[in-house]
Amino acid sequence: MKGVALAAAILVGAISATAARAEWPDHPIRWVVPFGPGGANDLIARVAAEAAGKNLGQQILIENRPGATVGTQTVARAAPDGYTFMVGAAGVITNSLLLKNLPYQDSDLVPVGMIAVAPSVIVVNPSVPASNMAEFVAWAKTQGDKGLTWSTAGSGSTPHFVAEMFKEATGANVTIVPYRSGNDGVNAVLSNSASVTSEASIVVLPQIKAGLLKAIATTYEKRIAAYPQLSTTAEQGFPTVRIGHWAGLLAPRGTPESIIARMNAALSAVNAPEVQAKLGESGIETAAGSVADFAAFIAGERQRLGTLAAKAKMSGDQ
Repeated sequence: MKGVALAAAILVGAISATAARAEWPDHPIRWVVPFGPGGANDLIARVAAEAAGKNLGQQILIENRPGATVGTQTVARAAPDGYTFMVGAAGVITNSLLLKNLPYQDSDLVPVGMIAVAPSVIVVNPSVPASNMAEFVAWAKTQGDKGLTWSTAGSGSTPHFVAEMFKEATGANVTIVPYRSGNDGVNAVLSNSASVTSEASIVVLPQIKAGLLKAIATTYEKRIAAYPQLSTTAEQGFPTVRIGHWAGLLAPRGTPESIIARMNAALSAVNAPEVQAKLGESGIETAAGSVADFAAFIAGERQRLGTLAAKAKMSGDQ
């Protein structure tokens, strides 16, 4: 009789768990953004949260948790109940490549789906006598032993990776100067304190269109819809200089696969024409796809960027 009672209890528990998951979501969901308000990741998160929330019939709240690992740690340690997710960026991949003693493991987060990409754009001060990659590389090689100065959003940032890719692909001398943020790095180029940087389209397109910065190339895999006259690094003969400021959704390890599948399906709402248009105004390209596609992307980028980081002896503590 005890065996029958135990089996019945297990069956009831399983039915209850299934019913609870079937009711998901029954209250607001939290998306943690590991950046402050106003940047590309934050904008993408807010537009996507509105679209996905309508799809799910539940509100998705944005919580900004800026800091190298603060937001990631928050989600990695959250209950895997389908009510906490992270709108991650390149740091999901690069933190473990560049930083020691992380308070979480890469395996603590699981992929849910890509959301969008803000293409990276290589920009120079208008005084630089170059308008494309060939001219820029030729000019860079005339800058003596110090080479050109490349401002970044900090050591280990996406602009830092672009600078290292550029060095490896061209052999030019580059002095990399880390700043506290992408805006600070762009301001350094605007003031001619640095010759070049790369930043997300949302950050630099207004200055490019105003003539305050000169665009050399986009490092994205295709041209930016909001600025199609700018060719890619690959089109200009530098295919290894390739990266974008992407935003994708991740969940704490242990989140039920059924919930991950439903949230992934909800993310497809960002590919709707009206959402594409809203993000496209800032040069952002929607990129929602399957869980498997996002997992493959993360694995591929971790291998590719890890090889580059090791070769260039990159560190997040520089």
